[in-house]
Amino acid sequence: MESWGWWLIAAGALVVGELFMGDFVLLMLAAGAAAAALAGVLGLGVVGELLVFAVVSGLALFFVRPWIKNRFYRSSHQVKIGVSTILGSEAVVMERVDVENGQVNLSGELWRARPHDASRAYEPGDRVRVIEVDGATLKVGKD
Repeated sequence: MESWGWWLIAAGALVVGELFMGDFVLLMLAAGAAAAALAGVLGLGVVGELLVFAVVSGLALFFVRPWIKNRFYRSSHQVKIGVSTILGSEAVVMERVDVENGQVNLSGELWRARPHDASRAYEPGDRVRVIEVDGATLKVGKD
């Protein structure tokens, strides 16, 4: 098999590897391998192919990859997950919230709660905001 064929096989393997990695490094190396295959077809020889592979891969890694990552991962809104989804949310006090006890209703679920400011207490019916999450306990306060 000609050297350009091996470069094409390498490019394909790198693309498949990229599917599992997702950081665009292997994709840039695949571009270099594809360019080296073209160099092989043009008859540049093994040294020329290696040089083309190194140059194209390097340029792709330092110039193309950051641009692609910026475009690919740019989002018009940040998706909140985990604790960040409830920070700042409004809850209703169900049982008096003080430093020892307390329970709030947050989006239909009951949570153990304590005041963020230990000198404060909140009565049933008060509307509070989630300021912090400490394990399964919400630290709440008024605006």
